[in-house]
Amino acid sequence: MLMRIFYSDLDNTLIYSYKHDIGRAKRCAEIYQGREISFMTEKTHRLLCRLERLVRIVPVTTRTKEQYERIDLGIEQPPLALVCNGGVLLQKNGEEDASWYEESLRLVSPCQSQLAYGERLLAQDPDRCFAVRNIRSLFLFTKSENPPQTLSRLKAALDPALVDLFSNGMKIYIVPKSLTKGTAIRRFHKRVNPDYTISAGDSEFDLPMLWQTDLALAPRALKPQAGAGSNIIFMQGRQLFSEELLTYIEDALSGG
Repeated sequence: MLMRIFYSDLDNTLIYSYKHDIGRAKRCAEIYQGREISFMTEKTHRLLCRLERLVRIVPVTTRTKEQYERIDLGIEQPPLALVCNGGVLLQKNGEEDASWYEESLRLVSPCQSQLAYGERLLAQDPDRCFAVRNIRSLFLFTKSENPPQTLSRLKAALDPALVDLFSNGMKIYIVPKSLTKGTAIRRFHKRVNPDYTISAGDSEFDLPMLWQTDLALAPRALKPQAGAGSNIIFMQGRQLFSEELLTYIEDALSGG
């Protein structure tokens, strides 16, 4: 039997924050401190239920293990997931693969001085409005009231050959170049040797992953960052991204 894998980002790809209007036909996908904070549409859920019969679903997210475990997609819990931007591999029952994490630490070891420097810079940044968090010695995260200014200061000080800088709304990330979702997918392929691979994501974080798979799907808004000659198929935006991408995948796998 063919092994087909669907690597999927989560936030703004399958699920959406309560701040995002996805209509009334929705179901809760995440509860935090007693509040419903993330949702998915009923159509997305129906499509996922059908898709899990056709392909192995492997979530790939920048969320930490604790943040990921709050999510309920309403399907059978995927037995494998890549969290912390691919730096941590979760196995069945949420157990971490220790050897995977050790290898991740080795991969980012040349960047540790840059992460330490970035942490000092962010601690002093006048626009920072959230604690600076060092995620498992893998990457840094915080928030800024003026992301362009914060990124500008970081770019002037940090080595672009070693770390990437990202912003997503108010969120700021400093991530080693060796810790991408694409690197995680390549490592994962060495373990499972799949026959056919699919990926979907909505942000710059996802591009390295999208470039690694046979079929890759993204929203049209990501096209400028993808570059010329990209293998990615950009959705038309005629419906919610989660619904459009899952419909496309189901048709592709069933020969529709």
